[in-house]
Amino acid sequence: MDLSTALTDAVAAYRRRPADLLPFYVLGTAIPVITRAVTAAGFVAAYAYLEMTGRIERVRTALAEGDLGSMPDPEADPAAFQRWTDSLGTVLDPLADPVVLGVVAVTLVATIVLSVVLSAGVSAGQYAACLARLRDDRGTLAGIGGVRAYWPSVLGAYLLEVAIWVAATLGAAIAVAVASIIHPVLGVLAALAALLGWTVIVLCTRAVLAFAPVAIVVDDVGVLGGVDAGLGYIRANPADALGYYAVAIAALFVVASAGGALALVEAPSLVGLASLLVVAPGLDLVKTGLFGRWRGTVDPAAPPDVPLRESVRAGVGRGWSEMTGFVRATLPTHALVVAVAVASFALGWVAAGPFEDVVTASIAARLEGHLPPAAAAEFFANNWTVALGTAFAGVVLAVPTLVALWFNGFVFGIAFRLETDLLELVAFVIPHGLLEIPALFIAGAVGLQLGRSGWRTWRGTDSRVTLADDLERAFRVLVGVGILLLLAGLIEGFVSPYYFRFVRPFVPPSVADALA
Repeated sequence: MDLSTALTDAVAAYRRRPADLLPFYVLGTAIPVITRAVTAAGFVAAYAYLEMTGRIERVRTALAEGDLGSMPDPEADPAAFQRWTDSLGTVLDPLADPVVLGVVAVTLVATIVLSVVLSAGVSAGQYAACLARLRDDRGTLAGIGGVRAYWPSVLGAYLLEVAIWVAATLGAAIAVAVASIIHPVLGVLAALAALLGWTVIVLCTRAVLAFAPVAIVVDDVGVLGGVDAGLGYIRANPADALGYYAVAIAALFVVASAGGALALVEAPSLVGLASLLVVAPGLDLVKTGLFGRWRGTVDPAAPPDVPLRESVRAGVGRGWSEMTGFVRATLPTHALVVAVAVASFALGWVAAGPFEDVVTASIAARLEGHLPPAAAAEFFANNWTVALGTAFAGVVLAVPTLVALWFNGFVFGIAFRLETDLLELVAFVIPHGLLEIPALFIAGAVGLQLGRSGWRTWRGTDSRVTLADDLERAFRVLVGVGILLLLAGLIEGFVSPYYFRFVRPFVPPSVADALA
């Protein structure tokens, strides 16, 4: 099989029912949301300990009795800012308790371990979904089975690669250290040789193990079997393997270049969204197609004969109808989401009270250097990515979605309490918030519904087919959410920062005084 055929098959598989493939890539964005629940649990445990031991009260008293004043501008007066941070550190010193530090350390380790395990599971599901789509089978259903069947082996392949990198690094460091002890010049030569050897080992390891997870899924083998099969594919098809490496490197170069360019205008999230929904699944489909054709286990369907524009239009239309239907059918779930958001906002508002005269925030300062087109793109891409992750994280019994809703509401409550011009902040939020906030509530409701589906599947009440249906439906609903967030991003970029300067003179004094 040549590379051009693999590319054609990948495009055809992607265009046919993308909602049957992309949910497992969206699950990748849910991993940080899921692990954040562990972080939140650690934070709650630490806070409870500090509250019970009276340390929080000591900090409150110190803040009330102290004279910190407002935070100086670090650029205008660095010395004053340094004195202020030193004083604040003294006030917060009771929080640096050994028990709290231990809780933080355990939480950090648990978060890292969970992230690695979840990444392996999601990767296994992604490759299984790609293989199924290249056979014209249901990708989401196969992905669910792939997670359960292959996550240990995929995790083993990842850990093997890391172990080789660590061994190569330690070996190079030891060789350089020994050579330097013998003679400094020999140490320099050893460093150059070690750098070259380390680079060769890392690149060769990445080249071989790039195909190992695919081989694990396609051949249904373990870690060593996957490594052996991946190496066998490279030996049998060196030109195709090199072609895939070239495509992957070119894609990464384009992504990095675009990301760097957009970072200059503070809009990097657009590249991340494109990588999530296009680049990552595209590369996985090509790699799976190459290996699967070599094994004779894929038989892709013909490319769709519907023009791309018509496919996009139909997909967007279906996403909108799925979203509106979902909202009508799950009003109690949406009410729960709103209640959680309002309660957490109120808690954040109250929690920020002691810091109101110490730390301030300004929407006007955050909007300095605002570029409407770049800002609109960034707002849309970032908010949709957040919505996707928040919703799909709910598949883990809905807990991560609830934590995300609570966290975001809490942060918003703090931001509003610390705002120096609350009237301006409220006015800024209203135009785009009329679309953005309901869209994020819908994403939260999707997460709770997925949590219910995940729970029922885990208990055996529902089948994997039902869970696959719910994942696909959730993705379509989130396409509708993306439409709302696109409109909200355009308004936030082009309207929200500017209109209020014309409207403010007409705001009733009673409203302005109440917000002040």
